[in-house]
Amino acid sequence: MTAIAVPRSPSAGSAADPVPLSRVAAVELRKMFDTRSGFWLMASIVISALIATIAVILFAPDDELTYSTFGKAIAYPMLVILPMIALLSVTSEWSQRSGLTTFTLVPHRGRVISAKAAASISIGVASMVLALAIGALGNIVGTAITGTTTVWDVSLGESSYIVLGNLLGLMSGFMLGVLIRSSPGAIVGYFVYTWALTPLFVLLANSQAWFHDSRAWIDVNFAQAPLFMFEGALTGEQWANIGFTGIFWLVIPLAVGLRHVLRSEVT
Repeated sequence: MTAIAVPRSPSAGSAADPVPLSRVAAVELRKMFDTRSGFWLMASIVISALIATIAVILFAPDDELTYSTFGKAIAYPMLVILPMIALLSVTSEWSQRSGLTTFTLVPHRGRVISAKAAASISIGVASMVLALAIGALGNIVGTAITGTTTVWDVSLGESSYIVLGNLLGLMSGFMLGVLIRSSPGAIVGYFVYTWALTPLFVLLANSQAWFHDSRAWIDVNFAQAPLFMFEGALTGEQWANIGFTGIFWLVIPLAVGLRHVLRSEVT
């Protein structure tokens, strides 16, 4: 008796296979450039790095034309732009009401959020490498124009510190996007988180001795400031300050936001 082969449904094997994380990350990365606003937000990374470099060449004293000066000037615009990129990559699913489509195509929400995080971090690392390269070029051109000695006063380790500092800022924006899931609300939350709390903490440190002594364990911006100072290797206590404040201000709120994303209804 001849066996009859039963045709297999095309969806029987393929539907159960999850979409690879690398493919989802590639899609999320492409989505960051697809819109006009997204393109110009990405372009602002290069534009701000060029403006900061030119400003240092034009206005900095000749004896301060060093690579650390260019690095610090470029780092501060990145502290605003990179978190916005990460924040909007998350909140766009809710603000633009595309989340229902996204989470239908990829039902595993954790995979989508992980892909957004991977794409944002990739953008952050590539942006900082490009920005530091622009700063290096500015250092060469600036000292050539002024006729001063080209000073390379930043080690590879110190360059990695500033990249790490900007990535922590980027993840803060990502955390607020996951936690609030609204573009206007998350943007306001970021500026409160980053800029409004700092004066309050300064006032408290100046008026309360106990807070002055323990500020590095509470104020996340104060704890991360040594990453941008180019003052050599960080001490063990400074790393502990960064880790503790990072857990309290970044990891815990991100975990709370992820729990809501995984459980809440998407409309």
